[in-house]
Amino acid sequence: MIKGQKFEEKVAEYMHGRHIGGPGEPDYKRGVIEGEVKDWDKRMGRSAVMTETQKGRDEIVSRKGFTDEAVNYRDQYRPKVKLIDWKTKKPV
Repeated sequence: MIKGQKFEEKVAEYMHGRHIGGPGEPDYKRGVIEGEVKDWDKRMGRSAVMTETQKGRDEIVSRKGFTDEAVNYRDQYRPKVKLIDWKTKKPV
């Protein structure tokens, strides 16, 4: 299994973006779209989605997926943000 920066690079390539990474920066960029990649051992929760959307991320890719609370938050407050489950490679 690919971990860390290599995983970010693979996701950036799959999303047709350019890998950036680094503290405070998006993990990839495709035109004006900024994406964040989370390679966590658990599903991404509401507070983490809130934090990333406040940073201006347009897409969030999670290796383990998202909690129902995270999806509900996105649906209610940030409907333009794409949440992508890496297992299925489809938006949630």
